[in-house]
Amino acid sequence: MIRVLSWTALATLASAPALAQHHGAHEMTPAAPAPIQHHAPTDPHAGHQMPAPAADPAGPVGTDLPAGDAPPPPVPSDRYADRFFPPEEMARGHHAMMQEGGGQRYGQVLLNLTEVQIRNGTDGYRWDGEAFFGGDIDRLWIKSEGEGSFGRDMEHAEVQALYSRAIDPYFNLQAGVRQDFGVGPDRTYATVGLEGLAPYQFHTEAALFLSTKGDLLGRLGGWYDQRISQRLILQPRVELNFAAQDVAATRTGSGLSDAELGLRLRYELRREFAPYVGVSWSRKLGDTARLAREDGDEVEDTAFAAGVRFWF
Repeated sequence: MIRVLSWTALATLASAPALAQHHGAHEMTPAAPAPIQHHAPTDPHAGHQMPAPAADPAGPVGTDLPAGDAPPPPVPSDRYADRFFPPEEMARGHHAMMQEGGGQRYGQVLLNLTEVQIRNGTDGYRWDGEAFFGGDIDRLWIKSEGEGSFGRDMEHAEVQALYSRAIDPYFNLQAGVRQDFGVGPDRTYATVGLEGLAPYQFHTEAALFLSTKGDLLGRLGGWYDQRISQRLILQPRVELNFAAQDVAATRTGSGLSDAELGLRLRYELRREFAPYVGVSWSRKLGDTARLAREDGDEVEDTAFAAGVRFWF
């Protein structure tokens, strides 16, 4: 036992200077920290390196290609016949179709007002309608309106025959002749006007009338269909008449001669046939009102109306 211990002690003593020398060299130097490995932010698994993408042997494709100057592909057409017929023939046929609806003709008769009017002591009647025939661009229009009292001569009536030319998809320029009938002298007028759909579907018309006697008159009117339901429609209506000078024969004064406001509620049993009820207020203005008072006539009138609007 003693011999074993002595040999162990001798080994320990022999290694002591080397250990002392090793620790002395590193006594004041702190241990260096282990290096921190940084991973790419696109790597969802820390500590695992993402493999590099394999090279595409075919080269770049699609949006990876560099910009070029090659012509664009032809624009596709929604006309299947373009694949089989020459372009010049298709263009000629398309132009003819757009010019006159392919040679088709259209026609319609519309009676917007056909009514009985209940007034204060004097009941009467009234109508206002128009008809047209023609293509998409050129049409013939016939317009008529008038009114009267039961048991008396017709107070006023007029008929217009007009050539109409479409100047855009919504408005037509019209020119022709107007003939007046009824109480007072019959008059003939040259007519020029504009009719169409204003924004928000307002039906509008404006016209100038020059009589064979040199009298110049004007008219501005319009109406609008406000749908309450699919069959119930409320139609407000306005009409203004003007004169450039006094017309003694028709007792019309210069300026704004009269105005009319109406409100009618109709129910469409069918689109082509709709009974209605409503109210109409009219008043003579300016010098026309003065002339009416001198003649003992009323300058203001209110009437309740019941009638039918129809077209075919």
